[in-house]
Amino acid sequence: MSDRSFEATSATRNETLARYKSRLTVKSEAIYRACPAEVSSHLLFERSALIDGVLRDVWAEMEIPDTLALAAVGGYGRGELWPHSDIDILLLLPEAPDGATAEKLEGFIRLLWDIGLKVGQSVRTVEDCLSEAAGDLTIRTSLVEARFLVGNRALFGDFESKFSARVDPQGFYTDKKLEQYERYLRYQESPYSLEPNCKESPGGLRDLQMILWIAKAAGFGHSWEEMLRHGFITPSEKESIEQGENFLRRVRILLHLHTKRNEDRLLFDYQEALAHELGFEATEVKRASELMMREYYLTAKRVVQFNTILLQNLGTAIFPARECEPVPIDENFQNTYQLLDIVHENVFNANPNAIFRTFELMQEHSELKGLTSRTIRALWRAHTLIDDAFRADPENKARFIGIFKRDRCVLIELRRMNELDILGAYLPKFGAIVGQMQHDLFHAYTVDQHTMQVLRGLRRFSLPEFAHEYPFCSRLISEIDAVWLITVAALFHDIAKGRGGGHPELGAVDAREFCESHGLSEEETERVAWLVRNHIVMSGVAQKRDITDPDVISDFASVVGDAWRLTALCLLTIADIRGTGPKVWNGWKGRLLEDLFSETSRFLLLDHKPAPQGILRERQQEARTILRYFAVEENAQDALWDELGTTYFLRHPPDEIAWHARALHDRVDSDAPVVKARTRLHGEGIRVLVYTKDISDLFFRLASFFSRAGYDIVDAKIETTRHGYALDSFLIFDVGGRDGDRNMISYIEHELSDRLLRQAPPDAPAQSRVSRQVKYFPIQPHVSIQPDEKGIYCIVSISAADRPGLLYAISRALAEHGANIHTAKIVTLGERVEDNFLVSGGGLEDSAGRIQLETELLAELSENAAAPRIGA
Repeated sequence: MSDRSFEATSATRNETLARYKSRLTVKSEAIYRACPAEVSSHLLFERSALIDGVLRDVWAEMEIPDTLALAAVGGYGRGELWPHSDIDILLLLPEAPDGATAEKLEGFIRLLWDIGLKVGQSVRTVEDCLSEAAGDLTIRTSLVEARFLVGNRALFGDFESKFSARVDPQGFYTDKKLEQYERYLRYQESPYSLEPNCKESPGGLRDLQMILWIAKAAGFGHSWEEMLRHGFITPSEKESIEQGENFLRRVRILLHLHTKRNEDRLLFDYQEALAHELGFEATEVKRASELMMREYYLTAKRVVQFNTILLQNLGTAIFPARECEPVPIDENFQNTYQLLDIVHENVFNANPNAIFRTFELMQEHSELKGLTSRTIRALWRAHTLIDDAFRADPENKARFIGIFKRDRCVLIELRRMNELDILGAYLPKFGAIVGQMQHDLFHAYTVDQHTMQVLRGLRRFSLPEFAHEYPFCSRLISEIDAVWLITVAALFHDIAKGRGGGHPELGAVDAREFCESHGLSEEETERVAWLVRNHIVMSGVAQKRDITDPDVISDFASVVGDAWRLTALCLLTIADIRGTGPKVWNGWKGRLLEDLFSETSRFLLLDHKPAPQGILRERQQEARTILRYFAVEENAQDALWDELGTTYFLRHPPDEIAWHARALHDRVDSDAPVVKARTRLHGEGIRVLVYTKDISDLFFRLASFFSRAGYDIVDAKIETTRHGYALDSFLIFDVGGRDGDRNMISYIEHELSDRLLRQAPPDAPAQSRVSRQVKYFPIQPHVSIQPDEKGIYCIVSISAADRPGLLYAISRALAEHGANIHTAKIVTLGERVEDNFLVSGGGLEDSAGRIQLETELLAELSENAAAPRIGA
């Protein structure tokens, strides 16, 4: 080609690119101009029509052979093109392409990319489509929605007829149901995540799309209008589905426009902005984002119900069963193909008391595998029949409380009641927490869904097939009577969230009223109300107090009072923590709760607090036994123990006392620091022992080292020997969740020893970003400094949003104030920390000194605190 010909061709191509780019820009802006105020589903169809026209014109301009066909597939195939979604197309060929055809197609695709279209293309013959679809569900689903655009219509018609003939509606239905099941598992089977995916999460757009895919594959149409004509939905259901679909579409459209990318997750970062764009306005007590998310959750809940009903109806149509007479159960219900069915559509209108009878029968009849779609529909509508007269009816009260007392399907039926709006209608105060968000930086679910997760945890403790998950709880729940009372308490434990005031106290009032009105005995009522009122006490003691201190155990035992309450509270506490979200629970918290339970059980059994000297002798004797096992010379530990006070032996368990003695018995007066580390015997983390001549800012230096090495301190015990040495014991966790703890032991021992020997200044922690949750939902830091009961120490309690270098900043402030740290409990709850330090010195014996330290700590914790600086 001559230079002039090349320049002419290049100029023509550039003109073509400019023309199409301008067309896309101008017309896209016209489509988006009404957004976000008037955003609607029409945007998707208009954008799809725009791209249809561009593709047809490029196809003609590129002179693609008329033997080929171009089709839209996937979401684009059904005429829904999201602002930043890929454009999926099928290039359909009558046979494998020759060189010239392949070159034409490559040029076509290249031009589409060059004008700014994100194309996902497939090049197949009809036989390719059939063979690949047979072995790949994703391809099969995409081709179900194929739509002709341009080219050889006869070829596309041949593909359509052959593909439709090959699609097995029963196999497609089965595969799509399994696919949905796996998708639900990826999202914890819940639409109520605080940051849901509006496309893929349960209750998202995918749930509705799946119904239409199956309907089209089975020949029932591909729109809600056609589903109505085939009798799968009622006119009111069609209207409700379309309202929910339109809301979800608006949310997804705005997400794409707001983020300028293919983003389907409703992250905290976007929720407030989207809420305002959708017209939600903040009230005195709720953010605009909370109101929007409540609407989202209610919509998602409705979508899940329609998905359930329509899947069952489609399944019945696709898998016609042999005629079988229903088996009568009572005057209102029958067994139809192992599903509980109402005998006629108006059962609940005629007899509202049959509402709770539904759930009662599901528990009593193990042969029943679920509800028929018409029973689900009728129940869903029946929640409006639950009024004050219904709630006051003794028959309904007895049936509702009976759900808790039965052995099987307690969680399943309570969850079903919640999904069908029955639970919130019967307990209006529970209805108030349905869809309520929790911006406390550690709950991962709405309040009602968290409650269901707690109930799920309790249920799993009682089932033999889940005994391996938490053997301790499985043993406890098998040894306690009246487990159903714990389930009632779990239902009420967070029912007062969002009202203002202490939710445990307010919830206990609600629980007591419920129990008294439902005929529970005085003892049963008191047990439930006590559990609700105290459901956060045990976790607080375990994670914030020194549970090796007999006084702490004594105080906790006095709150608990008896073995039943202790066991029930332990089970509820563990289920509660595990039900907050996947990042909150860990083995260390489990070990703390188990140890607190064991020590308190022992106290209650003895009925008095053991004398400190008795505990000291017992722990020393156990430690000696362990030392003999390791062949440590008899009495070798005495030189170390003679330098330690009683508090050391009360704070450390025997295995730690023995470990310390093994490491230090011949280095009691060592001039060089001693650092030893080991992995924990029971759970995650590394135990670190530091023994060195004491200096005033030692904790600050150690906190600096661990932070720089990528570890969080979760527990610290600080001892000072009689001859001026520090014996500090730490439990540290890897911030990144890496599995290389054992490999880090040598590094910690060598590097920390070297830094202490050189007295190297503390290093500032590595800089990293503040989490999204903290950024968008900041919490007010709180500092409390109170003298302990003996007047010897002060308890410093700190609650704040977690951020990089937080413990470094706190320990620096304490060191600069001259406060000596004796113990530290570092509790991380998602993105929030609750730290407790036992300190002395620094003028904290008078109120002026305490106020000054509070002020200094609040300055460090404030959102605008200066970047970490090196301590003096």
